[in-house]
Amino acid sequence: MSDESAWIAAARAGDDQAFGHLVEAYQRPVFSLAYRMLGSAGDAEDAAQEAFLKAYRALASYDPARPFSTWVLSITAHHCIDRLRRRRMQEISLDGLPAWRAIPANVPDPEQSAERSDRADRVERLLTSLPDTDRLVVVLRYWHDLGYAEIAEVTDTSVSAVKSRLHRARRQLAEVLAQDSDFPHAGSADREQDRKPALAAHTTGGLMRCHAMTLAS
Repeated sequence: MSDESAWIAAARAGDDQAFGHLVEAYQRPVFSLAYRMLGSAGDAEDAAQEAFLKAYRALASYDPARPFSTWVLSITAHHCIDRLRRRRMQEISLDGLPAWRAIPANVPDPEQSAERSDRADRVERLLTSLPDTDRLVVVLRYWHDLGYAEIAEVTDTSVSAVKSRLHRARRQLAEVLAQDSDFPHAGSADREQDRKPALAAHTTGGLMRCHAMTLAS
């Protein structure tokens, strides 16, 4: 039995420390998904905490045959969609949304920091322009590297629906990117594909990979 399986079994038996290990193992991907969906670190932190709380309360219904990662990302995704819908009910405009900012590992050069921040703002606006469900499949595919079947499971839909949403979203993003001279040419996406998912989550890498797939299709 793997450590994760042991933690899950213990957590389902009421071991809070075991669930703490699961939180530590998945807090980064859960936060990353919430960050890309909601657009601010503060909202993402709140959403991640609430998603883990929901997961904790639903442990009794968790099917051990299902990957825990898929299950917890599904809970996070649905929670983020709910938050976005509540935002729209409050009629918050796009200009009123907080900017997404990269979280650097080291103290950056001021010029490089400004460039990254500017690109992050543009990525935010591009992703925010997509419908919530389309944005979700784009983030899961190009920032979390999930396959079509995994995305279908996370979003409670079919593989064909996932492919359709990705195709529609890529075309929409490509139209905007084609008019944006500040973004690198799609050829630079090859270099981005070699980056680790954790790094890509805070750069334009996922977006450029998405754009490259559109040009290749």
